Amino acid sequence: MRHKRTFVKGALYGALAAFLTCAVIFTGLILTGKISIYTGAISAGTAKKAQQLERLIESQYLYPEDIKENTQQDLSLKGYVASLGDPYSSYYNQEETKELLQSSEGEYAGIGALMSQDPETGEIKVEEVYEDSPAKKAGMKKGDIFYAIDGEALEEEPLSDVVSKVKGEEGTKVTITVLRESNKVELEITRGIVENHTVTAEMKDDGIGYLKISEFDNVTYKQFQDGLSELEEQGMKGLVVDLRDNPGGNLTTVCEILDLILPEGTIVYTEDKNGKRIDTEKSDEEHQFTKPLAVLVNGNSASASEIFTGAVQDYEVGTIVGTKTFGKGIVQTIFPLRDGSSVKLTTAQYFTPDGRSIHKKGITPDVEVEYEKAENGTDNQLEKALDVIKGEIK
Repeated sequence: MRHKRTFVKGALYGALAAFLTCAVIFTGLILTGKISIYTGAISAGTAKKAQQLERLIESQYLYPEDIKENTQQDLSLKGYVASLGDPYSSYYNQEETKELLQSSEGEYAGIGALMSQDPETGEIKVEEVYEDSPAKKAGMKKGDIFYAIDGEALEEEPLSDVVSKVKGEEGTKVTITVLRESNKVELEITRGIVENHTVTAEMKDDGIGYLKISEFDNVTYKQFQDGLSELEEQGMKGLVVDLRDNPGGNLTTVCEILDLILPEGTIVYTEDKNGKRIDTEKSDEEHQFTKPLAVLVNGNSASASEIFTGAVQDYEVGTIVGTKTFGKGIVQTIFPLRDGSSVKLTTAQYFTPDGRSIHKKGITPDVEVEYEKAENGTDNQLEKALDVIKGEIK
């Protein structure tokens, strides 16, 4: 599309974040010792109290050797933004900002393996090994259980910590010991640039295509194009797009994908705090998807997923199946600061093509179906979506 926008993943991560390339500086921010003081933004009395706290900590605190100045400053900045009471506005230090921006790219330096953690045992298992990835080349296999990283045994570590240990600079090595059929297998893996697999394409019975989008990253548009072309070549008669548990992602990406589906017109628009329309994304008439279409959603379908869902519903080009979406219809802008840190603030709200605001409301499906776990693994929501398509195929 015309305007490059980055929407940070998901409602829980403050999705719909437009990244500005210009540097923005807090006016009146000074650092006195270890405590951040915001002049002009807070009262003189509060600033004086902060200085008193600093003196007390320096003179009375029992563990002065544990004080880390950078950590103290980061926490004070985080606290200041948190005082807004907005769960989607946040301060990010340099490292967090780097990770935040990398997460929206869909590429990272790592090994190329998808992992999951058993909530009861804490066991971390390899669910998928990407083709041509460092993990694949080193011999990692689906079903392997992580046992140790660089010789250090894993003991009930959260999945996020394990992922952080596995990632690293491109070209560096990591040794991962896995359990495979009760045997320990040691794998030395050279980290490389890995592309997230965000789209799964599959042909179901009766010529119905299925595309699962896990999130909208920069790499997702090409993966969606490839998946759609693959299904078309197989004689697809209708399509189910599964957005369940998709937390959102990149605005440009979701609009580019919708441009392949919608007729000419508005995809989404945003308004600032004064009600002024500040941005409009449009689709052209070059591409349209004219076959039967169903979109699967649930309560974890948020942000960019809701842009997709709302546009399809407003244009009546597909049937929405599942349960009400999350209801995240506000925009966070990421303002980079001079030192590489950043602040994310809620700056606008978005509207569907018909002018609907879905914030805290969500989108109600055309066909509501609660998920029911079946012992045989049958997905009743997906089955309903497939039935909808079957009924529309001519």
